[in-house]
Amino acid sequence: MANVTFSSPSITRDVTVYAVAGDRGTLLALAKDNKIPIPFDCQDGECGSCLVEVTVLSKATHAISLTEKEKEMLKQLGKISKAEVKEAEVNDLPPHFRLACQYIIRDEDILVKFAGDETLPVQQRKSGARTIG
Repeated sequence: MANVTFSSPSITRDVTVYAVAGDRGTLLALAKDNKIPIPFDCQDGECGSCLVEVTVLSKATHAISLTEKEKEMLKQLGKISKAEVKEAEVNDLPPHFRLACQYIIRDEDILVKFAGDETLPVQQRKSGARTIG
């Protein structure tokens, strides 16, 4: 089991959900299942609208491969450098920015930050986290 904590100005407080590692579900699918409002359009790694920042909270990180679509989109968005691509490919060190529709959840606790839908009014943030099981 992995704990995935979502944090955004578009949600009232941080939300932590449990994900079954290895079920091949994407971060975006988990967010949608738990009504977390990560913006998305294509759901195929082509548009970059589901850009998130991922911080691994576990002691050890697991290899998290980038798809070719994700590498290209992150380069276009200016969110990944050539050095980070090399680190991801050679040393299995994931970059901080990812596309939620391409990110496969592994057995590690992560913090996911996202901007949210900028067309919606920003809600006041409250401290604390709620857990959905």
